[in-house]
Amino acid sequence: MHTIAEGYRGLSVLVNLNWDRIFYMAAIGGALTGGAFVGSLL
Repeated sequence: MHTIAEGYRGLSVLVNLNWDRIFYMAAIGGALTGGAFVGSLL
């Protein structure tokens, strides 16, 4: 159980350190999806 808790804590730290990169990737993906949707309407 201790190992699982330590692994979860390590994953939490990793996500907290890279949260901005995850957000940027999601924003770029959303922009590409939105652009593809608008481009398919024309």
